[in-house]
Formats: sequence, C-alpha cells, structure tokens
Amino acid sequence: MSTLVCGVDEAGRGPLCGSVVAAAVILDPARPIEGLADSKRLTAKRRERLAVQIRERALAWAVAEAGVEEIDRLNILHASLLAMRRAVEALPFAPALVRVDGNRCPALGLPCEAVVGGDALVAEISAASILAKTVRDETMNLLDARYPHYGFARHKGYPTPEHLAALRDHGALACHRRSFGPVRAILAQASLFPGETT
Repeated sequence: MSTLVCGVDEAGRGPLCGSVVAAAVILDPARPIEGLADSKRLTAKRRERLAVQIRERALAWAVAEAGVEEIDRLNILHASLLAMRRAVEALPFAPALVRVDGNRCPALGLPCEAVVGGDALVAEISAASILAKTVRDETMNLLDARYPHYGFARHKGYPTPEHLAALRDHGALACHRRSFGPVRAILAQASLFPGETT
C-alpha cells in the first residue's frame, strides 16, 4: 500500500449553516469508477449514484466534519482543515501521499500536497468531493424536513435571497454560523430565535 494516494476535499465552506464536511478517499486501481468529476459539475442524482460506487469500490474512504461551534471559534478555513485532518485520520490505513483540493494542506504526519482545482483534475479528490457533497446535502435535507420554512433542501444553506429572507423572518437556528456576516447582522438587529433549535 506504499504507493496509494488519498484524495481529500470538503463541502460547505460557503453556507451560513451546518457543519463543514470533508472526505478522504483511496481509490482501487483494479476497480475504476467512470464519470468522476468535480461534484459541483454533476447533477444531484449523478452524485448520489457515484457516491454509492465510491463506497463500494474504493480501497478506503472516510467522512468527517467540523461543527458550527468549531467554525465560529476557529474560522471556516481552519475548521475545514480540521475536518480534512479528521477524515484522513479516520482511514483504516495511512496512504503514501495525501492530495488536497485547494491551496492549503491540513496538519498531517504524512506527505501532503495541495492541488488548486484538484476536484476536477485528480480522480481521488473528485471522489472525495462527491462523498463530502452528498453527505452534507443529506444533512441539509434533514434540516429541511425539520424546518421547512427555511428552504434548506433548495439552497443547502447558502446565502440565497430565500435563505436571507427566512433568517430575517424567523431568526437564526442553532445550526446557523454566528460568525458569518449575514447571520451576525440578523442577530444584532433582532435577536430572534425560534422556540425549537437544532
């Protein structure tokens, strides 16, 4: 296993709510997966199908997160790196090299390189981006079922006009990131909290 490469990516840096989710994937050269690409360029149905194949065919994979409290305490960059480190550390064995999407590497006791645009260039990173995105989207769908008036299933937590309007109308939930400007502004204006929190 000394030649195996692990791809790492995250999902959820930009949204106003929820954890940032990272995945680490070591693909099996003997079981290739067709159609791997940057998760943002795939339809939701295609991502879901590929996520099943990744879980079935990869030599190893892991998903981890950093929660809202950690995002607010550390900032989103450091929380993302923390989630990435947790994902790599959750693998059942250590790869020879970790390749991370972006321009920063998490603190690992392993060789690591950052690849700008890696989710479209490196199959292992593409696979990680798909796992991270599908896991985070499912979390948003669960939040949507609990708080349908926020529209989480549609905007996935991003600061769309619909989401900002819901924040103004209904206030912030426990899943909202207090350190993010739009949420901070809503809290400063009205201090509105629904009776039920996540």
